[in-house]
Amino acid sequence: MTQKAKALLARYQAKANYQIEFENVYHANAFSFPMWSVVTSEKPEEIQLLRWGLIPKWIKTSVDAEKIRINTLNARSETVFEKPSFKMSVQRKRCLIPSTGFFEWRDENKKKIPYFIHLKDVEIFSMAGIYEDWTNTETGEIISGFSILTTQANPLMEFIHNTKKRMPVILSPENEMSWISNSLNKNDIQGLCKPFDESKMNAYKISNDFLKKTFNDETIILPK
Repeated sequence: MTQKAKALLARYQAKANYQIEFENVYHANAFSFPMWSVVTSEKPEEIQLLRWGLIPKWIKTSVDAEKIRINTLNARSETVFEKPSFKMSVQRKRCLIPSTGFFEWRDENKKKIPYFIHLKDVEIFSMAGIYEDWTNTETGEIISGFSILTTQANPLMEFIHNTKKRMPVILSPENEMSWISNSLNKNDIQGLCKPFDESKMNAYKISNDFLKKTFNDETIILPK
């Protein structure tokens, strides 16, 4: 997320419910469960901070919470209505996850080549997400966490992510408000979880050492 706070607020015509002066983030490590700016169906007029990694309401202990959110960073859109961790959230708690680009690996003869992927004509775009509020009964703390929905790869992403052939669900600007609308049924939701048009995307190789750099190092997204 490399756009400044004012650009983020203007993009979603929203206010922030937190101090939004933040540094550019050139790489966020999902497994550190970072806080992220999100627009939710409950408060579409606000940009809120949620933690990456959804914890279902039915989780009982903090130990179980730590275990499950490793597996809820992403959610397959094809099975999201079936999985216990996601099936309630997808019906009533959907969100927009702002981004300026993402990373994926291509396997070339067992060598992993990293790519940076972004949209051609949209600086800030939205990934489709779901979220949930979990209460830690031991401390009373409420943790709001999200998952990014994934779908079948388009041809560009199939070339890059050539092992699992997946990609995040990217919403066109005209579908963003529909995604967080309470009026959608199951068919509507599934209809929005389609591969994004590859002609509107761009991708290039980056240096293999990008994971060793700090999150605010702008050289992370330089072409190799």
